Amino acid sequence: MGTQIEITEPSKLFNEDGTLVQTGWAKKPILTYNKKNIGKSWWRIKEWDHYSVLNKEYGFQLTIGDIGYLTQMSYVWLDFKKKERNEKSKFKFFTKSTLLPKSSMEDSLIEFPIDDFEATLEKKGNKRILTIEDPTFLDRGISGSITLNDIPKWDNTVVVTGYNKPKLFYYNHKINMMPAKGNIQIGTENYEFTPDKSFGLMDWGRGIWPYKTHWLWGSACDEVNGVPVAFNIGYGFGQVGDKEGATHTENIVFYNGKANKLDEVIFHSNERNPTKPWKFTSNDDRFNMTIEPLIPHREKLNFGVIYLDSALMHGLYSGDIILDDGKTIHIENMLGHCEDIYWRW
Repeated sequence: MGTQIEITEPSKLFNEDGTLVQTGWAKKPILTYNKKNIGKSWWRIKEWDHYSVLNKEYGFQLTIGDIGYLTQMSYVWLDFKKKERNEKSKFKFFTKSTLLPKSSMEDSLIEFPIDDFEATLEKKGNKRILTIEDPTFLDRGISGSITLNDIPKWDNTVVVTGYNKPKLFYYNHKINMMPAKGNIQIGTENYEFTPDKSFGLMDWGRGIWPYKTHWLWGSACDEVNGVPVAFNIGYGFGQVGDKEGATHTENIVFYNGKANKLDEVIFHSNERNPTKPWKFTSNDDRFNMTIEPLIPHREKLNFGVIYLDSALMHGLYSGDIILDDGKTIHIENMLGHCEDIYWRW
């Protein structure tokens, strides 16, 4: 069993010299991202806000990622009946890590004004609002708005991860299940998201890590026998992937909004092939799951300085989870995603 240090006391993220005040996992983002004390220059900082909204028939994702010398806004439309994925993205150069908010909990509005499409990410109270407007998408156009309900009493996934080099870090806040309401219009077709069947995921990340990075991540949510169930699994960032000096993992099961902490979960990714089922097991035998792919996706980019080798899928999870109290939850065809990604950036 590994160490699982829970952060329960609020603090700043950094000391004045850019080193981390605390490392570990938490149920809420109680650390302040005091960016003025960050330990590296703007071209090393990596920040993103990612949202994914899914139901069993279709899904919408909206992401903005800022790596200092390059910022990308992208969106994805998923059709699970047709097993199709369509996406679009645009770039801006040398934004110098200034576009994204310093808090995942304070009200904010992210805009990315470009000629091709308009997209916004807004945090307003307990609501997170996604909008999209692109008249050229699939030659039919896409437009709409989706509101996610962030339930304050529910636990979240939060990790503060260090590296062997003291001014490198990864600070991440995920909300793994938010009831979603809204509409997306594509051409003459209307796609409705209702909070009984549609759920949103937020992945809010800030960090400075080594030039070469490899991570694995999975998440899913739904109601099981009328009870909200979600999970977050992954490893690969800093101490999370290193036995020696590790302080935590990001593996958590949420049952009716309450966090049940897991130790290590291993991805058996079938030689990183997203067209085949992947399996997941834990060292404490509390997480045994298989995902059957619905929409596989492979992507490779090589721009010299920037390199990506991505294997990911959306699919259906089935298996068993054991909660902290020993109760077994059987999962049958729960919609979610998983990914195995190499980056040089």
